[in-house]
Amino acid sequence: MSFIHSLADVQSTQIGKGTTIWQFSVVLTGAKIGKNCNINALTLIENDVVIGNNVTIKSGVQVWDGLRIDDNVLVGPNVTLTNDFTPRSKQRPLAFLTTTIAQNASIGTNATIICGIKIGLYAMIGAGAVVTKDVPNYALVYGNPAKQQGWICECGVKLQKFICPSCETNYQMVDKKLKKKLVK
Repeated sequence: MSFIHSLADVQSTQIGKGTTIWQFSVVLTGAKIGKNCNINALTLIENDVVIGNNVTIKSGVQVWDGLRIDDNVLVGPNVTLTNDFTPRSKQRPLAFLTTTIAQNASIGTNATIICGIKIGLYAMIGAGAVVTKDVPNYALVYGNPAKQQGWICECGVKLQKFICPSCETNYQMVDKKLKKKLVK
């Protein structure tokens, strides 16, 4: 069973079991939210939005039309997500750009994500980053504009020479993409 705070305005009926939506949150009719999510206070989720399972959206985040957030994603406090390159008052585009945040990605506090990009699996976006282009799987990016600063393990620790110093998982580059090294 989901928990929706009495001070939240939730119009969608497409909310998975175990999801919690806190006070002063607005969820519009067309939004789809998966199971076991935690939607913190002071959030807005528009209509053309799909949020997977086990997602945490911290306070102060607006999830606009065109956003696709896969399972196990963390969207930190006050992250700014966009959906229109050429916004004008009273002018709505025919279609909003789609932005995808892949499974297990984490977006740090106050980062800005420009619309129409993809953030890869297990990617980590540093606090305050301004992300203007696609982020590869397992990439660690930060800065303004965000630049890749290394690779991140599935456990969330920065890799050292493609090895995680915490869990000792090994990775390798295959066709210019980072992948877990298969253990023989």
